[in-house]
Amino acid sequence: MALRNILTQEDPSLGKKCREVTAFNQRLHQLLDDMAETLMHADGVGLAAPQVGVLRRAALVLETNVPENENPILIELINPVVIEASGEQHEAEGCLSVPGEYGIVSRPETVKVRAQDRFGNFFEVSGEGLTARCFCHEIDHLDGIVFTSKCERMLTDEELQAIQHRSEETED
Repeated sequence: MALRNILTQEDPSLGKKCREVTAFNQRLHQLLDDMAETLMHADGVGLAAPQVGVLRRAALVLETNVPENENPILIELINPVVIEASGEQHEAEGCLSVPGEYGIVSRPETVKVRAQDRFGNFFEVSGEGLTARCFCHEIDHLDGIVFTSKCERMLTDEELQAIQHRSEETED
């Protein structure tokens, strides 16, 4: 495994639509393994292949809605498609390709995705809250969309500090 560089929003590759993955081979497995290491090193909750310069429909999402004292689950999504969405959430969202910036984005509260695993097997996975947000965010990357283009508004430093302060209070 190897750490890959995460492209930032200035890179034109992030605005391009990715091609479908058709070869489920060692090269794909290496990409997914490298992306996983890169995601963990960056302390993120999702990463799409175009963020590391690969224009293929592959993404990772960290499922954080797990029982207390259990590790988050890393979900590999190849050629993902949202097949169901319901509800609505308006929350602060950030991106590893837009470091230090956050904005309010409307996303579905629950999402069901159909995708393939690293071996080409189809599966469906559902997520709610942050996981649903991540599914949508990463699939947007695969379509050349960065969250800043969907923001209702970007957050000021003061608003971001207030959100972080409230989060720290609930953790105590």
